[in-house]
Amino acid sequence: MTYKEAKEFIEEANQYGSVLGLTSITELLKRLDNPQNHLKIIHIGGTNGKGSTGAFITSILTAAGYRVGRYISPTVFSYREKIQISEGINTYYITKEGIQEAIKRIKPICQEMVNDGYDHPTTFEIETAMTFIYLLSQQVDFLVLEVGMGGRLDATNVIANPICTVFTSISMDHMQYLGDSLEKIAQEKAGIIKPKSPVISCNQNSAVIKILKDKADECKSSFIIADFNNVHKVEYSLEETRFIYPSNKEAKEYIIRLIGKHQVKNAILAIEVAKVLNKVLNNHNYFISDEAILSGLYQAKWDGRFQVLDTKPYFIIDGAHNEEAAINLRETVEIYFTNKRLIFMIGVLEDKDYKSILKIMAPLADTIITLTPENYRALASDKLANEARLYCERVFDCGNIEQALEMAYAEAKADNIILAFGSLSFLGSLVKILRMRKEKTYNKN
Repeated sequence: MTYKEAKEFIEEANQYGSVLGLTSITELLKRLDNPQNHLKIIHIGGTNGKGSTGAFITSILTAAGYRVGRYISPTVFSYREKIQISEGINTYYITKEGIQEAIKRIKPICQEMVNDGYDHPTTFEIETAMTFIYLLSQQVDFLVLEVGMGGRLDATNVIANPICTVFTSISMDHMQYLGDSLEKIAQEKAGIIKPKSPVISCNQNSAVIKILKDKADECKSSFIIADFNNVHKVEYSLEETRFIYPSNKEAKEYIIRLIGKHQVKNAILAIEVAKVLNKVLNNHNYFISDEAILSGLYQAKWDGRFQVLDTKPYFIIDGAHNEEAAINLRETVEIYFTNKRLIFMIGVLEDKDYKSILKIMAPLADTIITLTPENYRALASDKLANEARLYCERVFDCGNIEQALEMAYAEAKADNIILAFGSLSFLGSLVKILRMRKEKTYNKN
């Protein structure tokens, strides 16, 4: 099987859609000898912040000397980005050969399942199985595993014994699948909590905390809150954020380079996870020192999240694609760019709450440029532009990324801010186009 054939098989499975449920993934993994049962898994659920928190946890573990696998979605820059291995200061994506070998095993089993009366596994289920197969073969010490959507019926919830379960902020998203209230969504996400697996959550809405704690109590699992109220002396800059947070009864200063107030919340969640791991793994010759936590937080990177790509003018990208993410983005913009002229490039998917995103972000903008992401679920740029005009007088519908980028640079002066946000699906293409544009300018000079 070639890499091209393996990718085609994965993509063809898109025809089966997004199916919540564990029947197919359980059967698929059973026929693959349950590779997930041989991995030490940190399971991360929530609505926003899973990627950033996972990046912090991974970086702390690698700073402690461990080999760490990650499974993320969606990706920004490369398909192979979704399955990663971090060791030392290096991060590697799954190899083409790794995909080929995994799919070579998975493909005939999918056909056997259909022959036996099971549904054909979906793309996400195939990729989840591929993750377990590949990372087990690579002998990672830990797997930092992100929930795809929801929790209770998400394919990643096939795991039985995570070493801990982590919850980032839970808010309204994927309502058509998870429910039309915060409580219903929290119930679905709480479904990843397992018996006697410690649960660590960030500060949440009180109703959400009650749901998570009740489920943890039911499973006889400890429940810990990474309390943002314990953070003090926060200093923000575009290069780094410093803050004081208690660790082992001693106040310590931490420095992170992921930008934004919400990233401090994600960082302290990772700190509390590291503390829990030290307790859980104490008898297994694993240890995470305070130095590893400090170093890991500082070294953590997470592309596409309030990432500065250029200066003069500043060009920043961010994956804010729902209401809570838009609130976080607005908070961050107000911290760093008060009284600056802001030019927004926005592209979103049609099934996202783009009206709420615009209501929160659009009033900050001097100029808004809309585009249509290259995605079958994309919202047409003219429809987005019409909605944006409710909040901003200067709105331009540019259709595609190239035209939107040219318009943004034509509009911007050296001290202005260009902020591209919305669907992660267009940020990867935007970065490539921006890089080529900068190379052409450099070669001319």
